[in-house]
Amino acid sequence: MKELPVFVGVVQGGKVHLDFPQQFHAYAKRFEGDEIEIEIRKRRSKRSHDQNAYWWSVVVPLIAEHTGYTRDEAHEALKAKFLGQEDMSHGLIRIGSTAKLNTLDFADLVDRVVLWAAEELGVIIPLPDKRWREKRDKAA
Repeated sequence: MKELPVFVGVVQGGKVHLDFPQQFHAYAKRFEGDEIEIEIRKRRSKRSHDQNAYWWSVVVPLIAEHTGYTRDEAHEALKAKFLGQEDMSHGLIRIGSTAKLNTLDFADLVDRVVLWAAEELGVIIPLPDKRWREKRDKAA
């Protein structure tokens, strides 16, 4: 599935002001004469560096160590378990990317993985430091 471009801007006085309107208009020309739909939503930041560091230095290694997986295998298994969605039209599983999650969705993923690890594996994953939690709460 081809990834769609994202155009960023701000709404002022009920009008949309795009950061790079030329690129938007160039892309829109591809649909000349076609019916289209446009989705607008509030922008959220991608996962933070601190979130990514916590994931790769605490969460994934502890689960990998407990399961006998490599870090990459544990990462892929966690993505499949928590970000996988069945594609009913093909019978396949689509696995989401942690890199594409915003800060709030990434924090939710971490919370679900930490809870699951404690309940199902008996692995207690230490909570992230205060700075990370404050960023998560601010994103909400």
